[in-house]
Amino acid sequence: MRASQFFLATLKEAPQEAELPSHKLMLRAGLIRKLGSGLYTWLPAGMRVLHKVERVIREEMDRAGALEVSMPPVQPAELWQETGRWDLYGPMMLRVKDRAEREYCYAPTAEEVITDIARKELRSYRQLPVNLYQIQTKFRDEIRPRFGVLRAREFSMKDAYSFDADENGMLESYRKMFDAYVRIFTRLGLKFRPVVADTGEIGGSASHEFQVLAESGEDLIAYSDASDYAANVEQAEALAPSTRRPAPARAMSKDPTPGVGTCEGVAKLWSIPLATTLKALLLTANGRVHMLIIRGDHNLNEVKVGKVHGLRGWRWSTDEEILHACNGPAGYLGPVGLDRSRITVVADRTVAAMADFVCGANEKDFHLRGVNWGRDCPEPDLVADIRNVVPGDPSPDGRGLLSIVRGIEVGHVFALGRKYSESMGATYTAEDGTAKPFEMGCYGIGVTRVVGAAIEQNHDERGIIWPDAMAPFTVAVIPMGLHKSEAVRETAIALYEELKGAGVDVLFDDRNERPGVMLADQELIGIPHRLVVGERGLKEGVVEYQHRRDPEATKVQVAQAVAHVRSRLKP
Repeated sequence: MRASQFFLATLKEAPQEAELPSHKLMLRAGLIRKLGSGLYTWLPAGMRVLHKVERVIREEMDRAGALEVSMPPVQPAELWQETGRWDLYGPMMLRVKDRAEREYCYAPTAEEVITDIARKELRSYRQLPVNLYQIQTKFRDEIRPRFGVLRAREFSMKDAYSFDADENGMLESYRKMFDAYVRIFTRLGLKFRPVVADTGEIGGSASHEFQVLAESGEDLIAYSDASDYAANVEQAEALAPSTRRPAPARAMSKDPTPGVGTCEGVAKLWSIPLATTLKALLLTANGRVHMLIIRGDHNLNEVKVGKVHGLRGWRWSTDEEILHACNGPAGYLGPVGLDRSRITVVADRTVAAMADFVCGANEKDFHLRGVNWGRDCPEPDLVADIRNVVPGDPSPDGRGLLSIVRGIEVGHVFALGRKYSESMGATYTAEDGTAKPFEMGCYGIGVTRVVGAAIEQNHDERGIIWPDAMAPFTVAVIPMGLHKSEAVRETAIALYEELKGAGVDVLFDDRNERPGVMLADQELIGIPHRLVVGERGLKEGVVEYQHRRDPEATKVQVAQAVAHVRSRLKP
């Protein structure tokens, strides 16, 4: 492609609203333009990137045996009402009515539609397994769209759905998709980790997220330093301490803490380790108040809380409920002196193993020191894993210690089981002649999100640094003085034609621009390889090759330039 015939829409500065590097650079490099809140037009350079991502996805999905379909993005309400998700999805779903006042939604996902196809078209076990996928625009009405394409309202997504006769078949389909995702993100040149994740609103029995590692990521990932274990922090298990609870070493005392209602404040006031304090959090579930207790330096894991027996559908307790259950205000709460007929005490595993701890006295401006389970207050009613893991915790697989990194979710695979097939009456005729519900899986990749995540992982102060597989152009040929030197023009055109003939995706910058502008645009856009043709170098019979990450250029003989570039390309 000649740059003079391409739509390069680079900007010197990004709009002030852009926060993350990917948002700024996608706007500056001319990949996207904002239309409205969370809505973006993809310009030609951006479309080239999207198409390359889609090509890799299609090749690997086809390789895994999935078949491409295309489902309508506008879906009738009655399908969603069958599964109960019409109400469950809430305000994130964009709802519309047609001229006959029939209700529809602009699809945020397509489990209902694909299940409807299966119940109408897949009748016998002989037709199974089947895996159908599409790459299509989705819409989720984010309450606060931000970070460009990383949290947009409209986005492109690859979603696939498998149908099997039994659980073993479903798990085999799940494994095939898991492996396909590993190949996809590896081919795209991304540093990523598959992590154990919560099933969330989609539901199902198992799921893995595929996280691109980036400092700007919203998700926290726990991984072992001695194994392949990795999980979203929401899902990572915090093991119980391996040592037994120590015996009490001091008497309990009640001491004033005027105006100090946090663990951090008490630890500072008394010059004690934060890890010796307890944090009490009150919530209400099934009409009963529960006191959840974690160590002062730990954070509550709300996803884990919802999985504790009796706490499904919990909410934070009101001030009135707290006062009635504890006779004290928030900030000064603890397990001593409670009427257990009014309140259930749930302790984190770490807390259950503590002795001589500090907690609230259930009285304003007072805390207790030297508190011990069994002696000063009854043992917890329930001990559970309710906290986030922290660096240094033992890995749940028993191998090594955990570290924490940030990641951007770009893919998710779910073992759905019968969640949708049973609710929608989607069955097939089994070998024994009975009707059985399909065992399903679903598998998504945020195509536009992949682009933003790749930039978060691959950029510098000059612009984007694309992996070869995603770059809008793989190589740039940049002539210095194209319109002044016949030798430069002939050599540049010859290199351009030779690269094209070799099947390399190349941009020939034939614009009548200053060398500094051409080089700056190439670095901003992120083209990973470049050949600079200059009159001075041609006198020596050389051109300059430089990878976008190389600190300086390498002189290469003109006759060997294309071969040198091809040797540097990622397969």
